[in-house]
Amino acid sequence: MTTPPAPRPRRHRPAWAGRNYTLLTAAAMVTGLGNSGALIAAAFAVLDAGGDGGDVGLVAAARTVPLVAFLLIGGALADRLPRHRVMVAANALNCASQGVFAVLVLTGEARLWQMAVLAALSGTGQAFFSPAAEGMLLSSVTAEQSARAFALFRMGINGAQIGGAALGGALVAVAGPGWVLAVDAAAFAAAGALRTLLDVSHIAPREPGGGMLRDLREGWREFTGRPWLWTIVLQFSVVNAVVAAAEAVYGPLVSEEQLGGARPWGFALAAFGAGTVVGGLTMTRWRPRRLLLPGILCVLPLALPSAALAVPLSAPALWAVMFVAGASVEVFGVSWMTALHQEIPEDKLSRVAAYDSIGSMALVPLATALAGPADSAFGRSAALWGCSSLILLLTLAVLCVPDVRRLRRRQPAPVAEGMPATERAAAPEKL
Repeated sequence: MTTPPAPRPRRHRPAWAGRNYTLLTAAAMVTGLGNSGALIAAAFAVLDAGGDGGDVGLVAAARTVPLVAFLLIGGALADRLPRHRVMVAANALNCASQGVFAVLVLTGEARLWQMAVLAALSGTGQAFFSPAAEGMLLSSVTAEQSARAFALFRMGINGAQIGGAALGGALVAVAGPGWVLAVDAAAFAAAGALRTLLDVSHIAPREPGGGMLRDLREGWREFTGRPWLWTIVLQFSVVNAVVAAAEAVYGPLVSEEQLGGARPWGFALAAFGAGTVVGGLTMTRWRPRRLLLPGILCVLPLALPSAALAVPLSAPALWAVMFVAGASVEVFGVSWMTALHQEIPEDKLSRVAAYDSIGSMALVPLATALAGPADSAFGRSAALWGCSSLILLLTLAVLCVPDVRRLRRRQPAPVAEGMPATERAAAPEKL
């Protein structure tokens, strides 16, 4: 009598979703849940303390200035040190800064300068975290499944942001912003604990010597040698700036004065998150041959939310606009990550990510700081229409760059059965 074969263990995740990918996704969802509510809470904490639109912009700028200032150092360190250690240290700093912020707000002792200093500490932590996190994620999947992996990763984050924004807006309205900030601090602690479990043994040790300046020069050559890369980063230096001004300053002000308070704006951000989930689902199935062209076209609807706030539309109409913008821009987000994964060598990922981030965020402090004065000088409606126009003009300009239109997805080369995943990821690709 033959013994029946033992049943295969049931998989709870795809075969390509390894330990690092799963841990990174889970940790990012935790921090996404906390951060989306904390952004709303920080704005309303300033307003509750007697601040105006200019003060909201200054606190937002205080977070972004050190983020931009330290990104290059963070990228160089992340390509030299074990990336998970850089990420955990940054999470610890963010946990501490948000925890102190929460205590000050809950006790009624928060002052504008204190909120600005704590926002700056939060931005510093993010500057060291972002390049390490992006490099770690890009090195955690194989070329064959990169687009699907990035789409699912972004869906997880965006799904968490839906709940975080909706719950955050509601909790700000019911209990005040301090409790939302406390939840964000706890989220950073939990995410840092998950990231201590990451495995970096598959990443080849970096060559010693050369110094940080040499590392930065190598990353700069990699960045500037690809026209599609630096032109899109230049585009998003302005696009991100005007979107940040609209979301961090104008959105809360319009919601407070004309839509009924924090809750409608929280639901607007949640609608944007819901749209990104739909866009992510689309990208798990759709693999356009041209990597960047469809994504850049899908940046155009990002001009709609600023226009909706300029009118302003009713809360339900604003939610619909935010949903469409979220779905469209997510197509770009997945396409961008897939292009970086395909084109950038693994040992330079964090440095290129740092140049990407610093370029994309360079004008955000200026835009958020000037949002209040622009409101007073030109009127809120004119400022918001200007935001929409800049997004449209710059996106159309980038479409004129040949490399943006022509960059194509490569087909993975056949690999031997049984080859380890780390070797499959490094296997050459052919056109």
